[in-house]
Amino acid sequence: MAGVQTLAEHACHGGTQGFYQHDSGVVGLPMRFGVFTPPQARSGPAPVLMFLAGLTCNEETFAIKAGAQRAAAELGLVLVTPDTSPRGVDIPGADAEWDFGIGAGFYLDATEAPWSTHFRMESWLTQELPGVVAQAFPARPDDWSICGHSMGGHGALTLALRHPGRYRSVSALAPIANPSRVPWGYKAFSRYLGPDSTRWQQHDAVELIAAGARTPPLLVDQGLQDKFLAQQLETDRLEAACAAAGQPLSLRRHAAYDHGYFFIATFIADHLCHAAAAQNG
Repeated sequence: MAGVQTLAEHACHGGTQGFYQHDSGVVGLPMRFGVFTPPQARSGPAPVLMFLAGLTCNEETFAIKAGAQRAAAELGLVLVTPDTSPRGVDIPGADAEWDFGIGAGFYLDATEAPWSTHFRMESWLTQELPGVVAQAFPARPDDWSICGHSMGGHGALTLALRHPGRYRSVSALAPIANPSRVPWGYKAFSRYLGPDSTRWQQHDAVELIAAGARTPPLLVDQGLQDKFLAQQLETDRLEAACAAAGQPLSLRRHAAYDHGYFFIATFIADHLCHAAAAQNG
């Protein structure tokens, strides 16, 4: 695969789960990502679901923990799992905090030094990575859906809202829905984007919907035993914004479920079906 380095590959549900790296011109550093190629892709390019993981995760976390490959193999979906930030950056303190810096890129392009040099996750995901995947794997370049969890749920919602028409379907599990108004967002946005909160709103799903941005119908799952729900996620505000704006939303609340991968594994097949239904028609 020209320009793509294979780090590992494993047979999985009749397909292949692999982990790869390429030299990103956008980020200026090597970037890692995972790809599950379903058995149907042997007959031709298949539609893609890109899953964005949460804080502290990497390109392997969802692929190893969520158990999504079985449903992807049944539905004929390519699963793309990008890393959550650049690695190997020469920035003092970049790995000092679990919820900022390494493993916490928030899927945006930083505008403030020193982060702006390499923390260009939005451009990597929307401009560069799709072309890399299309060239190296049997994946349809114009048939992508997007999903994510927590910080990655924020990324899925905001990338879809900021790039209308780019994704066939959009969904999220326990997303940081209103980051400009919660502690995780304060910390990340103030450093990546600077002190002007109006710039934060351009990367906030609730604010984008209120300002007129739209996506295909949203599917969102939220556990009611999620310890981050009240102070960090603000799912109720997403529901209210969608209702006020006429943005279609299916918000499913689940008693007893928390924020972790047991919750994701329970409901991820529904998100793959959501993507497959949109991509099939």
